[in-house]
This record gives sequence, structure tokens and C-alpha cells, in this order.
Amino acid sequence: MRSLTLEEIEELERSGCTADDWGAVSVADDFAPEHVRAVAFHGEVALGAFDRYVEVTEGLRLHSGIRNATLCDVTVGDNCLIENISGYICRYTIGDGCYLSGIGTMATTMGTTFGQGNVVAVMNEAGDGNIVIYDGLSSQAAAFMADHAADSSVWPRLRHMATAHATAGLPAQGTVGSGVKIVSTREVVNTLIGDDCEVSGASRLRDCTLGSTPEAGCYVGSDVICENSVISAGASVVDGAHLDNCFVGEACHIGQGFSAESSVFFANSYMDNGEACAAFCGPFTVSHHKASLLIGGRFSFYNAGSATNFSNHAYKLGPIHSGTLERGSKTGSGAHLLLPARVGAFSVCLGKIQQHPDTRDLPFSYLIGDGSATYIVPGRNLVTVGTWRDVAKWPGRDKRPKTGRKSIVNFDWLSPAVARAVERGRQTLLALRREQGEGAETYSYGSCIIKNAALHNGLKYYELALRLYMGMAADGHDSGHPHGSTGTGDWTDMAGMLAPQEEIDAVADDIRNGAIGTIGELERRLADIHAAYAQYKWNYTCRMLAERLGTDRLTDGDLRRVADDYRAAWREWTAAIRHDAEREFALGDVEERRMQAFMADLAAADRKL
Repeated sequence: MRSLTLEEIEELERSGCTADDWGAVSVADDFAPEHVRAVAFHGEVALGAFDRYVEVTEGLRLHSGIRNATLCDVTVGDNCLIENISGYICRYTIGDGCYLSGIGTMATTMGTTFGQGNVVAVMNEAGDGNIVIYDGLSSQAAAFMADHAADSSVWPRLRHMATAHATAGLPAQGTVGSGVKIVSTREVVNTLIGDDCEVSGASRLRDCTLGSTPEAGCYVGSDVICENSVISAGASVVDGAHLDNCFVGEACHIGQGFSAESSVFFANSYMDNGEACAAFCGPFTVSHHKASLLIGGRFSFYNAGSATNFSNHAYKLGPIHSGTLERGSKTGSGAHLLLPARVGAFSVCLGKIQQHPDTRDLPFSYLIGDGSATYIVPGRNLVTVGTWRDVAKWPGRDKRPKTGRKSIVNFDWLSPAVARAVERGRQTLLALRREQGEGAETYSYGSCIIKNAALHNGLKYYELALRLYMGMAADGHDSGHPHGSTGTGDWTDMAGMLAPQEEIDAVADDIRNGAIGTIGELERRLADIHAAYAQYKWNYTCRMLAERLGTDRLTDGDLRRVADDYRAAWREWTAAIRHDAEREFALGDVEERRMQAFMADLAAADRKL
């Protein structure tokens, strides 16, 4: 950089430019003053070269330069086009090749952290914060924070680690990366904007970070108001969405006037029209409808029906109650769930459910409420077209940038975590039948009801699920030897990451004793656990097979019998799904060609056995 020459100053003044002190304006060696017009300079300003054109929209390229703007303590990179700034740009460093047009105010105030390090209170709307947000937050790190926020021996250390990570290396003033486009936006205050991000028509960005990777930026569209929030690479926030104190993860979409407060969204979540408050939305959480409200809940691979609602005022002591809908759950149109509640994996909630169910040990269930009672149909969702389609579609809908992914998303649907719940569910149903009588018309499960036929069918579905799991897990293994005992007990689903509970407990212990002292170390440890998933899953499978076959040592013959039983179980499963599809087709709304295509997919899956 160099100082302006007298000739350049004179030319700038002839072009309507002013400066408090021309000596405080520095420029690139090949700076061309003819491309700067009607600009007021205040404080320290540095300008790059303006020797190329900038594509402002498809088919329109304008020469780089600055016109009709006020700059105060600003650095501008090479070949930017900055024009028609109605207010001012103050305390910003702007990268190369940017297009900034029609901005009202763009400024940085002293001491800002750009939305990073904010503590969000999810699940418990009225409680203390339990997730520290920052650029690069992963779903598994957020889940670990939420799960351990009540642990006084872990949370203070964890919060300090996360806050230190969030605020380390933050710039003293706002930055706009290279290749950024900001147009027709009224207010950008205390906001970091990464490379290749685009902001078009937003109303207000205040105390925010817009992240990017070498592969992707993020997009903020018209009429958006976003405050105290972090938006990740590949995400879009558009069409009048309103976010306050939120984290938006990789490839998430927030739009159509959706409003969210104190909520986090991860990995391909899609939110339109409705609301979220104190919600933990893990990977592939979807809500499309105007009357849907996600509040005080934890969700993952979840689909909210229209007018879905949750109530977190169960005992009228305030909005303090929370619920969990485990992986793959759905709510039907008009569903209402009174929290606290916990719904098992791949379950469907219908109607008004006020009995605070806990069905974590009854996955694949239907929960049907009429306000006065809640009926559970255990295991029924295992053999539906919806479950078949859901588990097949998620991997193909992962739109995150290929490189630099933060959240771990394990798509294994019939995992040890689910199989463990199925095992417990089967034992639960057997115990209910034994204790309440085999001929009972209904069975009481907590405050809910299971009909006799539903219980007996549930036992059949859970046995089918276990046969499927064992065959899938044993496929390709030529040894019945486990790799140790890790994974043979309880498992947990950490917002997309599947892990033995003992391994997560060990991570908490290492935070307590100081062996893990940074967020980087925590993330690496969690990644190592994920990398050992296949090994831990095999350990769990060996334990299950040994118990079911009554042997301490699995032989090749045992594994062949498991494989044969798996093929039989698979055909039972697909036959039940085929029957469910035929029932739907009989309703008359499904086109015959679509039905034929689905049946062809089922037949192809059968032939692969």
C-alpha cells in the first residue's frame, strides 16, 4: 500500500470525493482513481486495485470501483464494486471481488463477538443456557453440552472450553470475505461474513456470523431479520425468516416467515412457515406448516405434521418441561404432545397426547391420543411404507458441502441403539403379559394403554426387527469373535452420532479430570468414537447372538444360520411393507405407475439377498 499522490487527490475531489485527512487514505500500487466517485473518507481507509469487472447478476458486469458511499476505518480488497451506500460502512475489512450495493448501515462496534459464544437455552425455555454456539459447532458437540449441562462437575469446564473456542482469534472489526455479495440490505452490524456468502434484501443482520468453507458460503435472503446467531456453510435463511439467538447448521433451510428463538438446527434441517422456541433440531428435522410449533423439544430425523404443537407448561410452573422425539419420529396433522414426554425411535404421534408417555423402550410405535387416553401400538411402524421410504431417502438428501463437514451423521437406521431399545421393548411386553394376564383386554403401560392384539403383534414386530438387525449386522463377517466388550451395553444417539454410552461417559470423565481441555480435543475424541462404530456394533451383535443362540463362542455354522434367518425375516418384512402399500393404493389417490415403481424397488431389494 502507498499514499495517494497529489494528482490522485485532485482527481478524487473532482469526482466528488472528500476526506477528513487524505493522508489517512492508502491505496494499492496500481490504484486507479477514475473508478472512485462521490465517496466520503473518514479515519483510516485502504483501497485495493480496481482493474476488473464484477458480475453483479447474470448477464450484467460492471467495472469495479466505489461510488456514492461513506467509508470510515475500512479496508477494501482488490476489484470490489461498492455503490449506493445510503448510510455508511464503518470498521470493516472487505475481501477481494465483492459486490456491495444498496446497503443502509454496515458497522462494527467495540467488543462484539459477532454472535459467537452466546449461550442458548434449548429444551428448558426458562432455564440457564446449555449450548454455546460458534462457527463450526457440530450436532454431537451440542448434544454433549445439552446432556451434561446439569452436571456441575462437567458443565463449567465445558462451557469455558466452548467460550474460549468461540472467541479465540475473533477480529477487532467486522470482516467480509472474498467473493461476497450484499445487496439491498438495510442493516449489517457486528457481523462476520465468510467467503462467497450472499445477502440479498435482508432487513437486519446484527451480532451474527455467516460461515463458509472453500466449497460453499451461505445465503441470506429477502426481509430476513437475524440477530445473535450463527449460520453455517451451505445454509440458507430466506423469505422473511426471523432468528434470534440461534444456530443454523450445514445445508439447513429456514424460510417462508419461519421464526425461531433460542434454537439450534443441524445438518439438512428444513423449516418453513412455523415457529421454534428452545428447540434442539438434530439432523433432517423438517417442519413445513404455518401452525406448527416446535418448543422445548429435542428432535432428530423428525417430520412435523401440520398444526403440530408441544406444550411445555404441564405443571404451570413455567415453560420448563421438555421432551424428546427420538430418531425417525413423526407427528400427524393436529398432533399435540404435553411435555414432559419421550417418544421412542421411528414412532408416530397422532391426536392429543396428554399422558406424558415414555416409550423410549417401545420404538416403531404408534401413539394415539384423544385427550383423555393415549393408546400405544408397539412396533407397528416397522412394517409401513413410510419407514421404508424414510430410511432410504435420508442419505441421498444430505446436501452439505462435501469437504469440512462438522456434524457426524450416521445413517444406520437399525443400529445397536435401536436394537437395544427393541430388546428392552420385547422384554417389557412379555412382562406386561405375564404380570397383567395373557387374556387381559388392555394393558397399562405407565399412564398409557396397550390393547391385547397390539401387544401380541408388537412381540411379533420386535422379534422381526431383531432378526433383521442380527442379519444386517452379521452380513460380511466371517468371525464370531468380538473386538472387546465396548458397545455391549447401552447406546446413545447424539443428534446423529451413534455411540456406546460408556464411551460418552468416559469423555465426560476426561473433561472432569482435565484430560480433555479444549473443544478441538472433544471433537477429535468424538470423531474417534465414531470411527470405531463398526467395531463397537460388532461387539454388541456378538453379545446378542451369543445370548440368543445360547453359546459363548459363535461358529461359522451359527453365522450361516443367522444369514438364512435374515433372508426369511427380510422377505417377511418386505411382504408386510408390500401389503401396506397395497392398502394405500386401494384408497385411490396413488397413481398406478408410482405404485408399480415402488413395487419394483421392493422386488429389486428382495433379489439382492
